Amino acid sequence: MIERYTLPEMGRVWSDAHKYELWCRVETLVVEAHAEAGTIPAEVVEPIRKAAPPTPDAVHAIEAVTQHDVIAFLSAWADNTEPREAARFVHFGMTSSDLLDTALALQLVEATDILLAKADTLVETLRDHALAHKDTLRVGRTHGIHGEPDVWGHRVADFAFAAARSRDRLRRAREAVGVMAISGAVGTYSNIDPAIERSVAEKLGLQPADVSTQVVIRDGISEWTSSLAIMATVLEAVALEVRHGQRTEVRELWEPFGKGQKGSSAMPHKKNPIMSERLAGMARIVRAQIVPVMEGIPLWHERDISHSSTERIALPDAATALDYMLNLTNRLMSGLVVDADRMRENLDSTGGLIYTSTVLLELVEAGMSRDDEAYPLVQKAAMETWQTGVPFRETLRTQAAEAGLTLDEARLDEVCRPERFVARLAPMFEHLEALK
Repeated sequence: MIERYTLPEMGRVWSDAHKYELWCRVETLVVEAHAEAGTIPAEVVEPIRKAAPPTPDAVHAIEAVTQHDVIAFLSAWADNTEPREAARFVHFGMTSSDLLDTALALQLVEATDILLAKADTLVETLRDHALAHKDTLRVGRTHGIHGEPDVWGHRVADFAFAAARSRDRLRRAREAVGVMAISGAVGTYSNIDPAIERSVAEKLGLQPADVSTQVVIRDGISEWTSSLAIMATVLEAVALEVRHGQRTEVRELWEPFGKGQKGSSAMPHKKNPIMSERLAGMARIVRAQIVPVMEGIPLWHERDISHSSTERIALPDAATALDYMLNLTNRLMSGLVVDADRMRENLDSTGGLIYTSTVLLELVEAGMSRDDEAYPLVQKAAMETWQTGVPFRETLRTQAAEAGLTLDEARLDEVCRPERFVARLAPMFEHLEALK
């Protein structure tokens, strides 16, 4: 992921320097387990433990010759070991995938913990915003067209629960990627005791793979990537609502716009939904990683490395992009400007057409057939309002008179109040208050 969208903490997780630190940690634990088992001399443990991780430059210089990153790492780390003779017991009985998959599991767990912490914050932000606007009337829209009265808090509550489910889904995926293997070439433990694997797994807080055929099968990593993509798409849904609400014709919502900020190089009046549009674009990046990562599940026989190049790009990019998105969405919703007056103005802008469903039911309850009498009458009045701008109650009154009906005006006054439409949302908001 480019530096523009890489936040420091997540960037550190996926840096080469940190990767080599994790590689040293894994290899050291294997050496310690071997020494405890009496497989290798105990006196080599301390020199290996004290050897500083190699620098990325040192590893890359050797890799330019060897064309093998693990061998380059082992050689560079051996150069930091005193005495160097002790380094001969590093990687004892292991194969490259033992190191790569185990260290990758650690990176994925670290990255997930960063994402989960930010997801917790966003769930709280969305919950609080929704509760603050549980009485902020607005029109509910279907197909982009005014439907019935609603409240802004209802819309945001949907996002809050979706974000919470996405977080919980990612929490489960953390377990799916917290899997390691130290089983040697072809995964048969031919040169390393399974007890070594169990010892290292316990100290790293990981689970040994149920089966390793030299590589850990990628269904768990695919689940993790899919979880990230779902969360990113939920964030895009939040962004899409804000983008719509900031349109000039709507003007109900405004992204934070700081002092000195400029919206356009050519048009000084512009306040564009740049945060929301950025979220929409970045969600595509996260979603795009699902198929390439999933295609790493089928490998040739016990091992090939067709998954390796994909994952070096896809996993850091997905985690880093979502990390940025969570941070940006929290900023967006924390500073979102809600124009309640404009929402009410839009709600009233169609002259009462948003009450047609209630009027329809009132006429049915009064004895009219739904399809043959009530619906045609209400629809005809509504179409006249669309075409002429005459308020719906007036066109309805005219159509009713032509049909020989007298409307119960007091009853219509009662049922055509916007507050009535949202009264039954109270239990949902009580449920929302308990969301953690």
